[in-house]
Amino acid sequence: MIRPPPRLLYQVRRNHSATWKKNPKLDQIIRVDHAGELGADRIYAGQYAVLGRTAEGPTIQHMWDQEKIHREKFESLINKYRVRPTVLTPIWNVAGFVLGAGTALLGKEAAMACTVAVETVIVDHYNDQLRTLMEDPNVDKDILQTITKFRDEEQEHHDTGINHGAEQAPFYQALTEVIKAGCKVAIAVSKKI
Repeated sequence: MIRPPPRLLYQVRRNHSATWKKNPKLDQIIRVDHAGELGADRIYAGQYAVLGRTAEGPTIQHMWDQEKIHREKFESLINKYRVRPTVLTPIWNVAGFVLGAGTALLGKEAAMACTVAVETVIVDHYNDQLRTLMEDPNVDKDILQTITKFRDEEQEHHDTGINHGAEQAPFYQALTEVIKAGCKVAIAVSKKI
């Protein structure tokens, strides 16, 4: 005989209805953005490990500090909405650091080219998400404001990269296209896995 859930469970579900009503699009947005902000945090950690004691150090630190806040926010949203993080988190952790440190080892211009490439894809990605969220009449205003704010900060990082010599990096066009392609693959995979 199957027993109905205890009364307490019904009360918990009613009191936390926002977290019990699963929205697949919102889950996907939170999952992929959490993965992306983790990757960005690790990219700047890698860049700072190589260039932290140079003139670019404070600039990288500023962008990294913003990415840490982005990551913390999406970690709280993962918990609030009970979203399963991507199983690729350990890979993005290592890959982000390697990408950041690797491009920084090529020079400050290559590190800034990496920033420009990543942030170009992320700004476009956030804009697509904002369009999707605004189609929902019951959109979570907190998530909408969060993504808008973070998109604006990612655009600032892009512009900072340009202003700090990204376009003078050796093989700038090839380097940024490869990084952009990698980011797009990471986004597509993190949405699902």
